[in-house]
Amino acid sequence: MKKYLVTGGAGFVGSNIAHTLEVEHKAKVTVLDNFSTGNYKNLLGFTGDIVTGDIQDRGWFGKIGKVDAIFHEAAITDTTVMDQRRMMEVNVDGFRSVLQFALETGVKRVIYASSAAVYGNGATPMREQQAPAPENIYGFSKAIMDNTAREFAAEYKDMTLVGLRYFNVYGPREYYKGNPASMMFHLYNQMKAGKRPRIFKFGEQVRDFVYVKDIVRGNLNALDAKKTCVCNLGSGHPGNFNEVVEALNKAMKLDLAPEYFDNPYSFYQNRTQADLRQAKALLNYRPEWKVAEGVADYVKIMEKTKI
Repeated sequence: MKKYLVTGGAGFVGSNIAHTLEVEHKAKVTVLDNFSTGNYKNLLGFTGDIVTGDIQDRGWFGKIGKVDAIFHEAAITDTTVMDQRRMMEVNVDGFRSVLQFALETGVKRVIYASSAAVYGNGATPMREQQAPAPENIYGFSKAIMDNTAREFAAEYKDMTLVGLRYFNVYGPREYYKGNPASMMFHLYNQMKAGKRPRIFKFGEQVRDFVYVKDIVRGNLNALDAKKTCVCNLGSGHPGNFNEVVEALNKAMKLDLAPEYFDNPYSFYQNRTQADLRQAKALLNYRPEWKVAEGVADYVKIMEKTKI
């Protein structure tokens, strides 16, 4: 039986990975989380071990036994957080702590969450080879994580580090994220309450919306990556916010027109689109969910979920 560690495993993506490893891979899974933003409800039905700890310190090192690989999801993911020191300490120094744990315990594979935020408003489709141009401290922290991983892998050549640049992820178990939850989630709640969905003028900003089920598949495929790499994980089929509202209306059997308002953010990404050629070549990543189908599936799940 394979054994895996999922940091941030009580969070959105981490909990989806933990459950899938248990159910599909029949693996023994340990979750590490400090429960600052993660929620125990994401782990209902989980049968593995849970260690309460903070990635920034070493207090958890002795509480986790030997594992075959680490899925590193623990991070500050709220792109509106402006505390630069806190963002860098949690995301970058915390990542270094996880790598040190891997080194000391003989773990040979670390799969970690990077982000499309490293590209900022760079050219699209966004390719892993283009220079990072983050618009905020969150994107900058993820770019530095990629640098850290590259340097670490160059020094410890027997280890494989796979960075996954998530694009705009949405789906089950994001219910407790608060403000950083996807627009699919926020708009669904507005429309469920009978309100018009509120989006920035005029809903034409383009996003590579990717369903969390595809993100989990990309993480699991990374277990078989032959070499250290950084790969985009998106849908490859970008859409705008008007299309999201249209998909939600269809799935919810409503007909609510958007309410447009001014965008207050100067660092906003106006267009994201993942170039997936590298992910296909190195991870055999082939996303299955387009926006309309993903939203429809998500709505069905939310209609049955008590939050």
